[in-house]
Order: sequence, then C-alpha cells, then structure tokens
Amino acid sequence: MTDLLTPVLSDNWDQDRAWTLASYEAQGGYDALGKALVMPPDDLIAMVKDSGLRGRGGAGFPTGMKWGFIPQGDDKPHYLVVNADEAEPGTCKDIPLMLASPHTLIEGIIISSYAIRANTAFIYIRGEVLHVIRRLHQAVAEAYRAGHLGRDIAGSGFDLDLIVHAGAGAYICGEETALLDSLEGRRGQPRLRPPFPAVAGLYACPTVINNVESIASVPCIVANGSDWFAHMGTEKSKGMTLYSLSGHVELPGQYEAPLGITLRTLLDLGGGVRSGHELKFWTPGGSSTPILTAEHLDVPLDYEAITDAGSMLGTKALQIFDETTCVVRAVLRWTEFYRHESCGKCTPCREGTWWLAQTLQRLEDGQGTESDLEVLVDLCDNILGRSFCALGDGATSPITSSIQFFRDEYLEHITGGGCPFDAEAATLFATAGAHA
Repeated sequence: MTDLLTPVLSDNWDQDRAWTLASYEAQGGYDALGKALVMPPDDLIAMVKDSGLRGRGGAGFPTGMKWGFIPQGDDKPHYLVVNADEAEPGTCKDIPLMLASPHTLIEGIIISSYAIRANTAFIYIRGEVLHVIRRLHQAVAEAYRAGHLGRDIAGSGFDLDLIVHAGAGAYICGEETALLDSLEGRRGQPRLRPPFPAVAGLYACPTVINNVESIASVPCIVANGSDWFAHMGTEKSKGMTLYSLSGHVELPGQYEAPLGITLRTLLDLGGGVRSGHELKFWTPGGSSTPILTAEHLDVPLDYEAITDAGSMLGTKALQIFDETTCVVRAVLRWTEFYRHESCGKCTPCREGTWWLAQTLQRLEDGQGTESDLEVLVDLCDNILGRSFCALGDGATSPITSSIQFFRDEYLEHITGGGCPFDAEAATLFATAGAHA
C-alpha cells in the first residue's frame, strides 16, 4: 500500500535537522534555484502553467495562470505574498511543512518572485504558531547568509528581500484581500473586487498571493520538469498534494499522495477508523466544505470528482468522525467558530452566522421544532452567494449538507428533547457504575 504515497514535499522530513540549510542542501536543496535563475521569467511561468499546478489553499485556481495576470512593464513594484495563515478547522499541512523544511518554501518563494519580477516577498503566518515563526526567521537568516536572498542572488542580478510577518490571529485574514489589508497595518477585512490583487494588491501594486504548499511545489517542478509533475494526479487535477488525516483514525497525520487517491485508500494507509467503530461522516477539505458520508469513500480526491459529489476539495483536511459523534453538536461547534470569526463587514455573514448558531443551539438542547430546520436552510440560502467573501458561504456548507444526510438525527433532538448521544453516554456511565 505504501507505494501509493508520493513523498516529494515531505521527502526530507525524516532527515536529521531537516529544517537547516545544510541538511536541505545535502538533499539537493536550492539546485532548482540555480536552474531557474538562468531561465527567462516568462519561461518559468509557462513551465508552471504546463505542469497543471493548482492552488493548494482551497480554491484550486491554476497557479501559473495567476502569475500570468501580473502586468509587465508597468514600472510598479511587484510583490509575492505567501498565505501561511492556516486557520481552517482540521487543516494542518502548511505548518508541518514550514516546521520540517522551511527552506523548501523559501526556495519556492525565490523562484516564484523571479518569475513574476518581484523584488520583495512576504510570508504572512499565524501569530499563534510561535515555534514555526522562529524557525522561519532562522531559515530566512540562513538563506541571506548563503546568498540565496538579498542582492545579486547567485550572480544573476536578481535582488529579493523576504519578510516574515506574524498575523494577529484572525481567521478572516486567510482571505487574500483581508490578508493584504492586515499586512498594510489595517483591520483585516475583505476588499471589494475589482480591482483584483494582480493589478492593485499590496500597496496598490501588482501582487501574487499563493498558499504555502503551492509555492513549495515550485522547486520540484523546476527541478524535474512540468511533464514529471503532470504525470501524477488526474487529467485536470495534476500532481501530488498533502492530505491532512485527522479525527477518529488510527494513524492521523500528513499523507502525501497524487490527487485522485480515495479516502478508502488513505484510511487503509492510516490504519482505518479507530478500532471497534465505523465511519459516519467526513470533511474532504476542512470544516467549510460540505460533509460527505461512507457512501463517498471511493470518490477520487480531486477537484472535479469532489465537486461532482456535492462538496469541495478545499485544503484536503480529511476530518474523520465515527458513529459516536453527534452531527448536530459537531456542526454547532463549527458554526460557533464562524460566528466568532466573522469580520462583521457584511450583514449576511455578521447577522446570519449569529442566527445559525442560536438555532442550532436550540436544536442541540432539545428546545427546537421541525420548522427550525427550514429556518436553518432559509438562513443558509440567504447567506450563500450574498456575503462579501467566502467565509459566509463556508459557514453554510456543514449545515445544509448535514441536514441533507442526517435529517433524522436532527429530528431525534426535537422528539427526544435533547441530544440522543447524551442519553446514550449517561446509560453507559450508569451501567459501568452498576458493574463496578
């Protein structure tokens, strides 16, 4: 089974002191940079386009195409911003990557900046992950000392400064334009588009914003060629990616595999659902994507197939829940998160997430009615597509999908006067006490 994994980004994670420059270079690190710096920037953009690399941050937009939107010859500074504000519940792939091998990201940043003619790049990272921030600062300092950053890199005439910026812990700053506002020192709130960041982004200049994994994938494409990368994955979803397997699974962790692998296969690699239990529902891309069930175990984990199944691949955060989980309570917890993290800029999200949480809490407490299910669906319909950014849309996804697949469980909360799982737990506790 293990031959189904394709360790590329994670290939050096088990090396001694993998985060250091010496260890990274011993594994061929920065060889791709030398190759890239003798290529015309437009050829690099074409190579990334030909590889089929798509954004690994959730939307899946073609990376090379995004780079191609940057206007050239405009006499304005160009910027590269790496979105490392990983805060989606269940998502944990960028942080392990930066912790284990920060130079993979840094090499990708240098190559990408050269391709889009940017002389300043930023890593916008969650302020809570202080250990990762320290490691990034250390790696950036190493890269400067080695001549990989700064003036006239490797004698190419290309200059690049890289700045690590720690955010203040707002989930909304994972939205690219809110991230830009935060980076400029303002309150992180989504911007009205157009203009798009490629034309007027950071400091009103052309800006490319990419996810950590997207940029970290660039060196291997340059080193091995676009055909090598495109050979993995499916027809429209190319390459390998990091899947975050968590929850009720025997061996949670990061599994790097080609796009198109199935959850059934990943669960086999991860030892299966925890012993004595069975899969109830799961998320294909974090809590902001519609949940799926055991019926979808064999759906290929690529952008097209998951969309056809009614969900989104998102960040490939595969959260596994077994039959002991109350779906209403799980959805309520996610909704409380989105209510708390709403920036408040638009009414549908600010007011809608509050009402969603209130209604779900009534149902969880056994004080709701069947009409509350219709209220939930109606609220979601009024938020979806009407909020200023995707946070509102993401908040509706687990609610509508859980009602679709587990309506009977919602009704049990109503007819039973509360959560049936609480009653089961109480019975088990009482039985255990009696036997004791």
